[in-house]
Amino acid sequence: MDANKETTQKPDVETFVAGFLQREAGAEAVEVHSCKRLGGGAIQENLALDLSISGGPWAGRHTLVLRTDSPSGLSISLSRAQEFAVLKVAFAAGVKVPEPLWLHRDQGEFGRDFYLMRRVGGSAAARPLVRGDLTTDEREALLAEMGSELARLHQVRPPVASFDFLSVPEGSPALARVAEYRRLIDAIGRPQPTLEWALRWLELNAPVGGETVLTHGDFRTGNYMVEDKRLSGILDWEFAGWSDPMEDLGWLCARCWRFGAWEHEAGGVGSAEAFARGYATVTGQPLDLSALPYWKVMGTMRWAVIALMQAERHLSGEQPSLELALTGRMLPEIELDLVQEINAIEEERARHA
Repeated sequence: MDANKETTQKPDVETFVAGFLQREAGAEAVEVHSCKRLGGGAIQENLALDLSISGGPWAGRHTLVLRTDSPSGLSISLSRAQEFAVLKVAFAAGVKVPEPLWLHRDQGEFGRDFYLMRRVGGSAAARPLVRGDLTTDEREALLAEMGSELARLHQVRPPVASFDFLSVPEGSPALARVAEYRRLIDAIGRPQPTLEWALRWLELNAPVGGETVLTHGDFRTGNYMVEDKRLSGILDWEFAGWSDPMEDLGWLCARCWRFGAWEHEAGGVGSAEAFARGYATVTGQPLDLSALPYWKVMGTMRWAVIALMQAERHLSGEQPSLELALTGRMLPEIELDLVQEINAIEEERARHA
């Protein structure tokens, strides 16, 4: 080993967070009682922290989550600083999100940016929810809550001064999304004829008009918390952006996020109509679901693109991972979903022609 070469030992999480909070919270001392990695999060890492702050305005016991980057993320996801800015705006808009508290912009001392937010109660586990013992009324009530929360989010319109990192689509958000997915597929460099066919259909059938609002970008079962059969918080904001409000509902209703509960269109939980009823309680206007079939196809297309990109992270050696490799192997099934969904829409049109 070169004796003249020094290596810098990064501090452990507990030590660094304690020092960081002592400065940021104006504390006399900070004691971290526990630090545990939370499950999920193929793109980001989440650590649950139980800590005590002594002195200053934040004195007391706190249960927080530290959110930082995984070893290899997706280029289309927001940075932690950007996600923190989105969370602050969503929280201010009254959306049920974990309260964002402190942001660390790394200068090499820790190794990665991170932010700290309050930990919300409940569980985000998908299969117990969709396969659990919720009654029909409880499922519909939960979907109505989701609708009202997304409606509050969708009240945020461009421009927002702190969102200089988010581009506003010029013209149709749907066509902007088609162009984005085509670019991402082309960058991988392997022919994808089924996906190209589906992209062309999405291009030719893009909805005309529509609004541009702040969307969550990954609103689905598994990315929200449920406690005592009620919605307790919406998580994972790294894909937030300006888009058509129906994109969020189309993603929630995409077949890939029903976890085998095919009969429950909205996230494997209940009906899109229940979501729409909750949405209308905030907007005062009925939610038009006529474009939902289109946005469900767009959601399936997005899942196909994600599967390709996750597989590429594994195949390139950037992040060898069985989970990423298995996601890539799902592509033929996703392509079949695309073909069936588009054919169903065309057959329905033919019946009413």
